[in-house]
Amino acid sequence: MTAIIIATVIVAGTGLFIGIFLGIAGKKFAVEVDEREIAVREMLPGNNCGGCGYAGCDGLAAAIAKGEAPCNACPVGGEPVGKAIAEIMGEELTETVRQVAFVKCAGDCEKTQETFDYTGVEDCEMMAFVPGGGAKGCVYGCLGFGSCVKACPFDAIHIVNGIAKVDKEQCKACGKCVEKCPRHLIELIPYAQQTKVVCASRGKGKEVTANCEVGCIGCKKCEKTCPNGAVTVTDFCAHIDYEKCTDCGACKEVCPRQAIQ
Repeated sequence: MTAIIIATVIVAGTGLFIGIFLGIAGKKFAVEVDEREIAVREMLPGNNCGGCGYAGCDGLAAAIAKGEAPCNACPVGGEPVGKAIAEIMGEELTETVRQVAFVKCAGDCEKTQETFDYTGVEDCEMMAFVPGGGAKGCVYGCLGFGSCVKACPFDAIHIVNGIAKVDKEQCKACGKCVEKCPRHLIELIPYAQQTKVVCASRGKGKEVTANCEVGCIGCKKCEKTCPNGAVTVTDFCAHIDYEKCTDCGACKEVCPRQAIQ
């Protein structure tokens, strides 16, 4: 009986000592957490897509709390989340322009020529190891194997008739597809933008016309026609400056290849 009492006292004393030690250590080595960071994290959607440039929502919340990132840095949450975070941070939110991913290619199975029948691994990034870079004659267009589809966390991009198509309503502009495309055909553009060049070819006219019905041949008619100087042709392909473009449609009307839509 005495042995049991002694053992109980020892165990209780040891537990008390450990408890006191941990309590003191917890206070001494405690890491201060900004309450605003916690509040900001609660506002973020929690997709952890990395579209903001940080390692998930926790990383973004910490950056916003420290003033290293803007309140509207989350592409998924958009303006509503940005406003809520700005209120937490006591800042005035500047107006943001919603963006969406856009695939610069309209060369589907009906408009492009195929040079051979391909059977193998269906992955765009693997095409770098295939002679010719894929079955399509155009070496600049969409390969259509869906590496961007696999990368999208919001099911906003799909392969339709051999090329990638973006669902504007589902897209959150996280940029995952932009990073994944080995031919750099995807870019983020303003959601409201209507006029777009659906080609990224750098081939000369004869090469383009032989391989695609809607490829840009760099004729510069669009560049000469644009009243706002928003269209320029470089590397035999038209490019639109979305800040200057007013969607007047003048460039589309004069394009002989329907490369501007």
